[in-house]
Amino acid sequence: MNKIFDIFLRYIILIIVAFPNFYLLYLIFTPLTLYPVYFLLNLFYDVSLRGDFIMIGYRSIELIGACIAGSAYYLLLIFNLSVPDVKLKKRFKMLAFAFLAFLVINIIRIFLLSILFLSNSQWFDITHKLFWYVGSIVFVVGIWFFEVKYFKIKKIPIYSDLRFLFKKLK
Repeated sequence: MNKIFDIFLRYIILIIVAFPNFYLLYLIFTPLTLYPVYFLLNLFYDVSLRGDFIMIGYRSIELIGACIAGSAYYLLLIFNLSVPDVKLKKRFKMLAFAFLAFLVINIIRIFLLSILFLSNSQWFDITHKLFWYVGSIVFVVGIWFFEVKYFKIKKIPIYSDLRFLFKKLK
């Protein structure tokens, strides 16, 4: 019965975090993304910060929800919480690693795109679209595969829980 409660709790957390519209993830990761990008750009440009806008002279860069990539953090959360039989301490380490790795990658991504934008590079649009449509998925999957190997994860997210529950029903 304890294992069923564990499954229930993990999936309830996933549901709570998803509503309303990943608010909690954006609340946490917007400032954790915005301020480091601002700091890095400030090393090369005279910048100021106004809300979610980084101002550089007459130009501005707005970090919208898609830039923060709340859905990518949520997918990492799904991968990490939907794996059964992981002790709390190990699960915390896995989540911390996944979130920190994606945060660092995302800050570097936004910083590099900002440099391209500010230098009027012809590569900005295509690079931005590639990062947006392909990059985040590749980064999330890459982080997950690294976690599977590093943390020696043997179970399959969601499937292992469903398999257990179906066996219990029989």
